[in-house]
Amino acid sequence: MTRAVPNRDVQCAKERWPLSRPFRISRGTKVAADVVVVEIREGGRLGRGEGVPYSRYGENPESVVAQIEQVRSALQGGMSRAELLGALAPGAARNAVDCALWDLEAQFISSRLSPAVGAPVGPTRGALAPGALPPAVGALTTAVTISLDTPDAMAAAARALIDVPLIKIKVDDQDPATPIRLIREICPNSALIVDPNESWNAEILRAVGSTLHDCRVALLEQPLPAGRESDLGTVHVPVPVCADESCHTAADLHRLEGIFQFVNIKLDKTGGLTGALDLLQKARDSGFGIMVGCMICTSLSIAPAWRIASAAEFVDLDGPWWLKQDRPGGVSLEAGRLQPPARGFWGEPHDERPES
Repeated sequence: MTRAVPNRDVQCAKERWPLSRPFRISRGTKVAADVVVVEIREGGRLGRGEGVPYSRYGENPESVVAQIEQVRSALQGGMSRAELLGALAPGAARNAVDCALWDLEAQFISSRLSPAVGAPVGPTRGALAPGALPPAVGALTTAVTISLDTPDAMAAAARALIDVPLIKIKVDDQDPATPIRLIREICPNSALIVDPNESWNAEILRAVGSTLHDCRVALLEQPLPAGRESDLGTVHVPVPVCADESCHTAADLHRLEGIFQFVNIKLDKTGGLTGALDLLQKARDSGFGIMVGCMICTSLSIAPAWRIASAAEFVDLDGPWWLKQDRPGGVSLEAGRLQPPARGFWGEPHDERPES
């Protein structure tokens, strides 16, 4: 049973944010970021969250909105984050709602009130600890992605990133060694992440192994399709391997032990910051290294991911860098350093004032 919450309003909307240039991976090309935004207003305060529907997981904007509509009535009646975990499966819909609830809680905590009925902050029935929002941190070093393209085009992109400390290279199954070697030659001092997005098989992985070693690749992300993880055990991989598509939530970790050394935490996979925090803790307890990533998105997706990024060895939050225009007050990226959003953008008091 949900708590009674007066005057809580829930809205969701589809948005399309054009990209400044095409973003290509082994599965296809994006020219815009299609997102779903949830806004929850209560007591004059506003909580916002963004989810990115991903076709790889059977999602589209319409299906995500439909999932949110299924819980709208319960949310307006006071559904908590804990209750949300049982109402929606992990994915973009739950991410948007969960992050909006976290943001709303932050509004009330900042004024020493809980989002229930104006009571002092403290644990409430069915709720996770409202004070558990990790603190914001300063600027982060993030990977800057070189999109899949011809070797010449990828080399040209690398020349613009020569001073970037961490570069992520998108490749597929067509001669992946060539762009890796070209980019290493152009950017001798950058750490490299190579991401085939599930496009390799064991034979390709075996053939590219010497290139990964020679080019001092720091991390290889999801080379084989999810469901074929055991094939990694048949190949000597000379660099650490990170699970992305193979790892959505903490429930996946037991299948990945002894196969992957890192897991990529994305809020659109975990179903929000609540699930991401759970995955972070349990992955650490199981001995995994941490990468924090994102989809192509606006800064409204990045702001909650920022709260766990300081716990990661690898940060990959350059999604808004691909947009023609981001949300006002969002993050900024220069030479691989990601600057935080403006105060009040997310997880802190917004411009809206509480009702008197």
